[in-house]
Amino acid sequence: MRPALRALRDEISATFVRIFAYIGAMTVIAIVAAKLLDTSGVEAAIEPATRSDWAAVERPYRAFALTIPEFAEPEPSYAIRRHATGGGRRDILSFGESSGAGSRLMVEIYRPGRELDRFGDPATELAARTAELGGPYPLKPAEAIDSKFGRLASFDFTALVGGQSRHCLGFVRSADEPRLQIAGWHCKGGPELIDRGALACALDRLTLLMAASEPKVTEFFANAELKRKFCGQKPVPRATYTQRHDWIDASKEPKLRGRVAGR
Repeated sequence: MRPALRALRDEISATFVRIFAYIGAMTVIAIVAAKLLDTSGVEAAIEPATRSDWAAVERPYRAFALTIPEFAEPEPSYAIRRHATGGGRRDILSFGESSGAGSRLMVEIYRPGRELDRFGDPATELAARTAELGGPYPLKPAEAIDSKFGRLASFDFTALVGGQSRHCLGFVRSADEPRLQIAGWHCKGGPELIDRGALACALDRLTLLMAASEPKVTEFFANAELKRKFCGQKPVPRATYTQRHDWIDASKEPKLRGRVAGR
């Protein structure tokens, strides 16, 4: 009887040893599998780009015009950006090459939508527009610029572009009726001073091409045009426009010179 009990005890002990060994092996396999399949610590090789609230319009229809003969390319490059949710629109006119050593000028006409309740202070608005130049930069308040749109707040700042310091002058003019903002900057190729009169002259050349759906914007530019100084040129008298008629516009038949030969 005792040998049988001893044999049963040894068999039970061996069985438990095998069970524990099996459980241990399965545990090790589970741990290794979890390590191999764990992807929580894996980082993407390329971080996803931050989505901007502003999207570029692929085929922009120009709403504004600005011609400056002093630049090598008198016609500006034109870009339009729309706010993804608010519907605001930024028309951006740029002169000069971004990587070039010459002067550059950027003028932006911003018509906000639902994305903006009110405009910020001039310094804040201008600082946001120096990002293309590597800003923001410390701004020094300067004398206001007189233009046909009224007085524009201006700021002097130095931009570092391509390892070279550029003297720049920024400007901002915000209107509540209509809700519109004209802002931008003019940078020289180096530390030379900026002719404020020439900049005011350039801004006076900014004109409206079309804004049929915004009559208040049309009225704003029409009133501004009456205050234009024509950059030192002698403006055409208003009477010239009221008294001059082409034969197409005349209410009566045009008076032709000479006689009509009889048949």
